[in-house]
Amino acid sequence: MRLAFFGTPDFAVPALRALIGEGHDVVCVVTQPDRPQGRSRSTLVPPPVKQVALEEGIPVLQPDRPRGEEFLAQLRDFAPDLSIVVAYGHILRQDVIDVPTRGTVNIHASLLPRWRGAAPIQAAILAGDAETGVSIQRMVLQLDAGPVLHEVRVSLPETITGGELTEALSELGAEAIVEFLTLFELGGLEARAQDESQVTYAPKIDRAMARLDFRRDAAEVARAIRAFDPRPGAWGVVRETETRLFGARVLPDRRGEPGEVLEVGEMGMVVACGSGAVAVETVHPAGRRRVAALDWAQGRGVAVGDYWTLPE
Repeated sequence: MRLAFFGTPDFAVPALRALIGEGHDVVCVVTQPDRPQGRSRSTLVPPPVKQVALEEGIPVLQPDRPRGEEFLAQLRDFAPDLSIVVAYGHILRQDVIDVPTRGTVNIHASLLPRWRGAAPIQAAILAGDAETGVSIQRMVLQLDAGPVLHEVRVSLPETITGGELTEALSELGAEAIVEFLTLFELGGLEARAQDESQVTYAPKIDRAMARLDFRRDAAEVARAIRAFDPRPGAWGVVRETETRLFGARVLPDRRGEPGEVLEVGEMGMVVACGSGAVAVETVHPAGRRRVAALDWAQGRGVAVGDYWTLPE
């Protein structure tokens, strides 16, 4: 079966490598254009998926937008039987979805219909979900709403970070797409329509979402710190310095005013929440390097009795 692969970031790389490793015929890769990076913004850096495609000698298409007659003609020339989409970064139009003779599928990092949208990994941690996984769904025009063709479930450890879960689900997605293609070619799949009454959405993460509010329960604060680790980093303001926090542990029996620094020691910086407190291992003050909370305190960056500013 001839496959077209749509993907851009590191998250998509294991799936592409798995398809190649299993001997599937990946006839082209569609990815986003090279982007300028560095302080001068003068160096164009190719997406991770493009780098793999070039290593493997696979033709690469990099349209600014995956639309228009020129792009459609290029895609049709490769005559794909199936398109596979993994974190490509653009919504596909119906004419692009319909190019392959056997349709287009997407690897989504949640158990649909839970957490449709751009940030399902962080949403699952924020919500304290007990399990998550990957869904392979047939693409339709509505966001993440197509029938589910295959899914793989995993338990969600209470201490996992957004970065760790991203890596785990990236590898799980690679395993799932290989399993899916085997079943797909054998005709052993039954599509499951999504239950619209169970839909939840995970919007794109913005700066405001990552702002910590210590008036919340300590468990919620800790989940936020883990969900946004390593990027964008859950943040707050203390001593008029914007600071990102990492490595949180819940201390349910500690009490204080929300945002109050209760202790700084070997266990880290203990900050009171609306209920309980969190112990934070490391911090990253703006304009400085990431350091252990204790080292930050010894450098007079924070002290017991300080207060983290509460959002308005």
